[in-house]
Amino acid sequence: MLEKLREKLRRVKAKLTKKLEEKASAPPPEEKPEKRPSRLSPKLRVKRALKKVAGVELSPSDLEDILWDLQVSLLESDVAVPVADEILSRVRGKLTGRRLGLGEDPKKVAEAVLEEAVREILEPPERVDLLERIRAKNERGEPAVLVFFGINGTGKTTTIAKLAKYLQDRGLRVVLAASDTFRAGGIEQLETHARRLGVELVKQRQGADAAAVAYDAISHARARGFHVVLVDTAGRMQTDRDLMDEMRKIVRVTQPDLRIFVGDALTGNDAVEQARSFNQEVGIDGSILCKMDADARGGAALSITYVTGKPILFLGTGQAYEDLVEFKPELILRSLLEED
Repeated sequence: MLEKLREKLRRVKAKLTKKLEEKASAPPPEEKPEKRPSRLSPKLRVKRALKKVAGVELSPSDLEDILWDLQVSLLESDVAVPVADEILSRVRGKLTGRRLGLGEDPKKVAEAVLEEAVREILEPPERVDLLERIRAKNERGEPAVLVFFGINGTGKTTTIAKLAKYLQDRGLRVVLAASDTFRAGGIEQLETHARRLGVELVKQRQGADAAAVAYDAISHARARGFHVVLVDTAGRMQTDRDLMDEMRKIVRVTQPDLRIFVGDALTGNDAVEQARSFNQEVGIDGSILCKMDADARGGAALSITYVTGKPILFLGTGQAYEDLVEFKPELILRSLLEED
């Protein structure tokens, strides 16, 4: 009896050993390529959530599901948390108690509700018509003065050159003021742009009083009948007290018609914090966002408009002088809400 049991165990062991050997020698299963999750736009997230509850009155729990998906999508698009919260609040107000009929298209409801909430932020009450502001100043026999500021690396000096080209193309005579006397090479960079564009430049040596350079440029423009003075300034972190004091001095001396913040759209919430700080320190009248061509989702533009209450004036869309487009809300709506 014992011998039979041992023989049975040997057969079972042999079978197991054979199976293990076959498994070890078999080629590994083909690995399926990992799927990258696609980004869902805010519009698509809301549309899908509304579709699930079509034909009923939206309950608080229905709304929470919708708003959660929307919040995730907004944050993925670099919208600052306080701004996302504000959009959620507005969407909640527009959807609470709303009944979606069986024949009502959830897609259209989603688009209308979300786009209205975003557009309200992108169109602040205070509007700035740049050309109108310049011409009004010229009618009084004075050149319009625009001062630009932002941190290093945002493309501020190149943006000034682009705006000079934009104004030239509309028949305006422009003077550039090289008030970035702090950064090595800052004067040379603006001088190169001025030479390429054929516009006049007022400069002094590196380390000179930046406000004095701006004042000289304004005096030169006034004496020669120029229409616009564009004042470049040293790029500075918003936490640099000495350079922020210099900025306040430039503003005090030049009394600019527009104070323009230049930000990098790709830095997302960093650009928002910079705009907030500059607005608190010296005040801004509008913003220009660079690098919108590099897959920026539009969250920075939406957030900057909200935290400053001032409009976006232009968007930088490339490296050429012509790559500066006037801001229209539809540009950000399309970028932020498009379905991937």
